[in-house]
Amino acid sequence: MTGKKILFVSSELIPYLPENQVSKMSYETPRMVNSNGGQIRIFMPRYGNINERRHQLHEVIRLSGMNLVINDMDMPLIIKVASIPKERIQVYFIDNDEYFKRKATFKDKEGNLFPDNDERAIFFAKGVVETVKKLNWTPDIIHVHGWMASLLPLYLKEYYADEPIFADSKIVTSVYDNGFEGTLDAEMINKVAFDGIEKDKIGAIAEPDYNNLLKVAVDYSDAVILASEGVSDELKDHISKLEKPVLPYVSFQETEEAYTEFYNNQVLK
Repeated sequence: MTGKKILFVSSELIPYLPENQVSKMSYETPRMVNSNGGQIRIFMPRYGNINERRHQLHEVIRLSGMNLVINDMDMPLIIKVASIPKERIQVYFIDNDEYFKRKATFKDKEGNLFPDNDERAIFFAKGVVETVKKLNWTPDIIHVHGWMASLLPLYLKEYYADEPIFADSKIVTSVYDNGFEGTLDAEMINKVAFDGIEKDKIGAIAEPDYNNLLKVAVDYSDAVILASEGVSDELKDHISKLEKPVLPYVSFQETEEAYTEFYNNQVLK
């Protein structure tokens, strides 16, 4: 991986959020690339339950200040950064008071999904791309983890299709079994279509449940990793019909060797 640039975009990441499959692999995979000579950038949302003081987050004024249009509304983009000290890894946080100030990640106190999770996902995808453009950092691979990041492949291949900085970037999506119950806002397909993306290309999110979000993500990816042992049969069947490289599930102990081989020989070939 020496010299290769890999952009990691994740819904969750330890040590900023509790450990689960997504947050653990979103930490371990960049750490692996970093230790093998690759260059990395990590992006995640700045949820309100992340302790900014403890983790020493601070705003990057030169990257902040842009407005993103979400469903015909101007939403200010705030960029914060922090470092994972023992790994000397920098993490960029996509922030907006309307979407991410609340003291929770995806659900309210009653366990209900936030009604604007669809807009939060759109904002996150656009915010990552606009910030990487400002950084003028051209990734060889963009690796997506978690459903809040699942719109990134679609937006890169459609909304940002003419951006030269991503012209040669390969998108990898890791598919996990820990999604969510129910659906996001039924108007999600219209909010994405507002950005000029044709509805017939995103028909799956007419019913925006977890599986359908991930179907759109893998459809617009260049390669797929089955990151959980229990990925649903529906998703596995959909992925099996795609003519693109797929890395089957491997145990945590096998991750470094398997992912490195997959990056080098399947994704970057």
